[in-house]
Parts: sequence; structure tokens; C-alpha cells
Amino acid sequence: MAHPKVEKTNAARLLDRAKIAYELVPYRVDEEHLAATHVAEQLGEDIATVFKTLVLKGDCTGYFVCVVPGDHEVDLKAAAKISANKKADLIPMKELLPVTGYIRGGCSPIGMKKAFPTYIHATAAGLPFIYVSAGVRGLQLKVAPSDLAACVRATFAEISRKG
Repeated sequence: MAHPKVEKTNAARLLDRAKIAYELVPYRVDEEHLAATHVAEQLGEDIATVFKTLVLKGDCTGYFVCVVPGDHEVDLKAAAKISANKKADLIPMKELLPVTGYIRGGCSPIGMKKAFPTYIHATAAGLPFIYVSAGVRGLQLKVAPSDLAACVRATFAEISRKG
């Protein structure tokens, strides 16, 4: 199941506890290129299966999480609407670690400091698996979208568009 020399992350342990099948897949990190497109290249996977985790703050409900394909950008209006906000914005990078416990390039939708409302782009629902960060740079979780959604109590929605 897991790569033998890979250290389990908190996100992986939470999936174990929930009895959810996954694979830990390491990749070579390039500090200059933390983009999901680089991760997809390193994994040799289609960018449509490599998702990035973005944290937003709405004007009514506060923080929430969007998990979108690596070559997409979050649609702020759609994300605000689905999350019951009038408007929403990405949080500043300096807030990411204090709010989630994760750093840029290693932000997983699983195991944040608090369970925030989570929305996964609708295209994921039609895929057998997707990749999301395992919670550290250089490690991805390969997991069934329905299992990920069940774990973080996420909703599938149209929340992004090709960037």
C-alpha cells in the first residue's frame, strides 16, 4: 500500500484510521516550481488527476477549502456561492501555516488544524483516483475521490475553471 521508505504523514494516518485505501507516492521537489503541473510531470500523470488544495476565507462563513485540478484556478464567485458567502478570497500565504498547519506546496485537505467546509471540483467525481498533497512537499496521496470526500465531508461542485 505505502512506499516502503516513505514516512507516513498525519493525513495518511487519518486515512488509515478511517480505513480508507490510498497510496503514498513520493516525487522530487523543486523549491522553484511548487505548482501542481510540476508535480504531475514528476508523477508522470495527467494534470487532470493532480489536485491542489486552496484555502479561502468567505465574508460570512470564514475559512473553507477548495480542492481543484492542478491546471485550474478557483472561481471565486462560484466558490463564494457554494459556501454560502457573498464573496470569498484566497487567504494570504502568511496565514496558511497558522490556519491549516500546512505550508505552500504541502497543504493537504486531510488533517488541517480544524475541519473546514471542503469542496472538491466536480470533475474529480468521475475519476477512479486523484492525487492530493499528503501534507508535506514531495509526497502525494493517491485516493479515490469518493473516499476523500467521505473523509473530509466534502461536497463536489463546479468551483474552478481552467487557468
